[in-house]
Amino acid sequence: MPFIKLLVGTLTLIGLSFPTMAADFSDPTWPCVQRKVEKLSLGLMWPLPVDLDFAPEDDVVEQNIGALVETLALRRIELDDTKPSIDAFAESHAGDPILLGQVFAAVFERLSQRRSQIIKGIGDFSLGQIVLAEKIDDARLEMNKLMEAKEPDFDRVDALEEQLDWDQTVYSDRQRSITYLCETPVLLEQRLYSVAQMLQAVVREQ
Repeated sequence: MPFIKLLVGTLTLIGLSFPTMAADFSDPTWPCVQRKVEKLSLGLMWPLPVDLDFAPEDDVVEQNIGALVETLALRRIELDDTKPSIDAFAESHAGDPILLGQVFAAVFERLSQRRSQIIKGIGDFSLGQIVLAEKIDDARLEMNKLMEAKEPDFDRVDALEEQLDWDQTVYSDRQRSITYLCETPVLLEQRLYSVAQMLQAVVREQ
């Protein structure tokens, strides 16, 4: 509880001087407008049964699954460009729902792990910004006290002012990158939904 109170207090101080960081008030360390969803559900995206212990007996089938998974999991490959690979796989394996389910499960595991790492990184980033904001506020308070003294220590004031300028620049530069960081988990989630729909479209009843 003391830690959470400290974070909430810090965010209040940040709000006095900087744009509001936290949008998910259930987690005061979360800086994104997007709601924080730490884990995704495979079942919500893939309505067909998936045997997570399934292992192809044919090495060729296993290689085909692995190749398609690699293609679908690479974000630099546009999903429209993966359709020929999906169609070829479905044609080779008669639209087998079990194999297509294995493909999606493997893509889901890979992108979900990547997404979780990014969400953790966003949390670490946010905590770093909170600490920096505290440092800025402390420096401002110290400057105010120094300037109210009968004989201000101007050398100390100059040093604080120089550090404040630097810290505020660093804080602002980091904040500009938060939009991209926050969009990344959403883009991964959207890719998974799209992959699921594309694979379901080539499933054939056995």
